[in-house]
Amino acid sequence: MFTKILIANRGEIACRVIATARKMGIATVAVYSDADKDARHVQLADEAVHIGAAPSRESYLLADKIIAACKQTGAQAVHPGYGFLSENEAFARRVEEEGIAFIGPKHHAIAAMGDKIASKKLAAEAKVNTIPGYNDAISGPEQAVEIARGIGYPVMIKASAGGGGKGLRVAFNDKEAFEGFASCQNEARNSFGDDRVFIEKFVEEPRHIEIQVLGDAHGNVVFLNERECSIQRRHQKVIEEAPSPFISEETRAAMGAQAVALAKAVQYQSAGTVEFVVGKDQSFYFLEMNTRLQVEHPVTEAITGLDLVEQMIRVAAGEKLSFTQADVRRDGWAIECRINAEDPFRNFLPSTGRLVRFQPPEQTMWQGDTEHLQGVRIDTGVYEGGEIPMFYDSMIAKLIVHGKDRNDAIAKMREALNGFVIRGISSNIPFQAALLAHPSFIAGDFNTGFIAEHYAGGFHAEDVPHSDPQFLVALAAYMNRRYRERASTITGQMQGHEVQLGLQYTVVTLGAEGRNQHTPVRVEDFDLARHASKVTVQGEGGDKTYEISSASHLRDVRIEGLANGKPFTVQIERGTGKNPLALRIAHNGAQIDALVLSPRGAELYQLMPYKAPPDLSKFLLSPMPGLLIDIAVQPGQKVQAGEKLAVIEAMKMENILFATQDGVVGKISASKGDSLAVDEVILDFV
Repeated sequence: MFTKILIANRGEIACRVIATARKMGIATVAVYSDADKDARHVQLADEAVHIGAAPSRESYLLADKIIAACKQTGAQAVHPGYGFLSENEAFARRVEEEGIAFIGPKHHAIAAMGDKIASKKLAAEAKVNTIPGYNDAISGPEQAVEIARGIGYPVMIKASAGGGGKGLRVAFNDKEAFEGFASCQNEARNSFGDDRVFIEKFVEEPRHIEIQVLGDAHGNVVFLNERECSIQRRHQKVIEEAPSPFISEETRAAMGAQAVALAKAVQYQSAGTVEFVVGKDQSFYFLEMNTRLQVEHPVTEAITGLDLVEQMIRVAAGEKLSFTQADVRRDGWAIECRINAEDPFRNFLPSTGRLVRFQPPEQTMWQGDTEHLQGVRIDTGVYEGGEIPMFYDSMIAKLIVHGKDRNDAIAKMREALNGFVIRGISSNIPFQAALLAHPSFIAGDFNTGFIAEHYAGGFHAEDVPHSDPQFLVALAAYMNRRYRERASTITGQMQGHEVQLGLQYTVVTLGAEGRNQHTPVRVEDFDLARHASKVTVQGEGGDKTYEISSASHLRDVRIEGLANGKPFTVQIERGTGKNPLALRIAHNGAQIDALVLSPRGAELYQLMPYKAPPDLSKFLLSPMPGLLIDIAVQPGQKVQAGEKLAVIEAMKMENILFATQDGVVGKISASKGDSLAVDEVILDFV
């Protein structure tokens, strides 16, 4: 067994590998760029080596620097994590040639699976289902119909040079195949100057389901059940779970057997994942093989009780697998949410900067610990007060829960999201909470088009209806009562003008453009010892009473307590919303800003005029924090709607800013190379 390994990665995956290495008594070496000198993985490792500047191409992608760090520190093995050099055949070969163990598959397996065309040929030879299709040029619509019949409807007719939805048709019968071929050919010729068209099987209501495999150097390969990864946004996974709520035992066994056959065909040694697209009729077809550890590996660890990083290290050290296929468990249900630094209410634009607050929910499962399951686990590479740099991906943390069944796991995840406090930057937690509350997700009725279908117009606060909106009103009244109770105990108050607790209040829920909602409430029976109140919310459908108690401090953002005997976790804070005096309350993805006033105060508040926000249409504002890498216009230049104005780079993505209307460029306030804050002025129009 190795005594020292180097982790050629950063962030949460580097911290994850360190946790298992520490459990195994193996010393660790971290590598870091200029941007990561204070990063969590650097602090956790036994040693750390600086390898270059902040951009990954000048640090984490430099094989020479990483190999030099191995030699400098005496590391006997390299764990590549995922991303960066993890699936780079040349890097794996270099490491092996230098006499250093690569904690992953052999370079020949990476090469075989890295080429999409070659991997499909290999899969077909290993008798793995591949999507039926005809990849040669088709002479005419008659031949197209003949081919479509041979493949079996429905089929997808695609232009070879297609893109952007052009030159693509789905046909369910001969007539649609005949007409669709002609249309595709014409579109392809007109749009791309290339009229070649091919046909493949169209998978209806496709799901993305992947099989985790594990092989050793002695020819043993097992599969560790499946993961359901169909909840995706722009081909990026958002929520993953294990097992899948969709496939049958027969399909699971068949997919597992094919994944093992493919792994054996390339003499696979390590943890890897075979990805399949699965149709609504449970037909499944090979997509690709990822020759590395996956981001979503913790859900497999939870249901199998196996530490996958430990298994990778043992295989790389030449050990045999210590278990057989018959020993693989499938206990309970696990779900993972990827918590990303992005603003869901601004079309998921990146959000970088300092983590002013980072308070994950209480953790009861830990990385590398396969004993304490059925709980909550957080995999992260950040800490409170640290920076989310603009140079790398947007992941803040992975939130993993393990329950006795799917409903239990969903309930645990919703409660964990309620208690996950992130401030200073935006996160996608409200979106995750909305997905988990969606009836179709709860029913397990979804496919890869789920987010595109249900959130086609983007994500908005009103997309998250709360199951009990009066509860949020009651919480506002309860917290106001606690604030007033504290204020009433302050000494030195002027006689006759002391803070009065009162019983009757009005909760004003602040809406868009001054459309506020007024709800009368009564707050009584305050038990100082238990911080308990009885809150009666008046409504058109009748009054509703909540008995609320909480031992949380008023300074806490995360408030935990009981409402009518049931536990709740909610986030409440003052001065962060539409009004500095309002309370912002967030629960189960829903959020309200509420003022709690006396009945007379609420009457007067209704007379206050609505102050419209200033018109900022004459300015081009940075929609996110990032690096201004190009300004495409000059002062005095006339621009038309849709014309490119500037380019901002953040989190490995270029974001092009376009003119929304015709105009003339006035003053340019920012320069190429500037680091911009969100809403910073780039230029204005005259």
